[in-house]
Amino acid sequence: MVATLLHEIPLQGGDVTDGVVRVGDTVRRPASSSTPAVHALLRHLEAAGFAGAPRVVGMDELGRQILTYLPGTTGLRLESVTDEALGCLGVLLREYHDATVGFPLTSKGWEGGSNDDRAPEVIGHCDLTPANVIFQASRPYAMIDFDLARPTTRLFDIVTTLRHWAPIADPVDRPPLLRNLDVGARLRLFCDAYGVEPRDRRRLIELARFRFHRSYAVMRTRATAGGNWAKMWAGGAGERIRRAVVWLDAHEEELHAHLV
Repeated sequence: MVATLLHEIPLQGGDVTDGVVRVGDTVRRPASSSTPAVHALLRHLEAAGFAGAPRVVGMDELGRQILTYLPGTTGLRLESVTDEALGCLGVLLREYHDATVGFPLTSKGWEGGSNDDRAPEVIGHCDLTPANVIFQASRPYAMIDFDLARPTTRLFDIVTTLRHWAPIADPVDRPPLLRNLDVGARLRLFCDAYGVEPRDRRRLIELARFRFHRSYAVMRTRATAGGNWAKMWAGGAGERIRRAVVWLDAHEEELHAHLV
């Protein structure tokens, strides 16, 4: 155990985890049932030489995780929605996936969530929202908050990422900086940067629709337990998913043309 002697600075930006604070050059996060699996993954990433994730320091006297603090900015800014930034994010996600190769793909110990029905290939981050990507000098260089990580396919994690960054959403639900972008062009740009294979590009729209339906069911179930999931659901998360499906159906041919 490591004692907490320094001033705590609350860190905000995520939708689910409360109680995340900065203490000096570390971050303290509440522990959960998935913490042992997440720590094992982070140690694997460190051993693999992947620099884009926090390092595990240990646990403090309050039972919280202690992780290294990664400097930079999160969230959407002008510099974070450029084509260059999106391409760099595609490279970062590819490097992360490649670094997880060799880590056991067991389903035990992880937080549950929506998923692909195909056999897992990697440990996906599965929550690479703008709040969980760290930028320096207008480039994404690291990812944080691995609480929802789990075994999945590469394409499922790509679709989950593009949901927020393309974004695959009805324009009324997009952040202002992303509202008028060419979604199809951004899908292709990200896939080019990642190196998505042609067979997966042909399946991307289908899997995005599948993910929306699965995510709707998972979020609705979690909302019944209360807490932040209930707040997100009450705030219209289900309606936003439904609108995204309608928008995707209406623009499927156009988006598919960009990909293939």
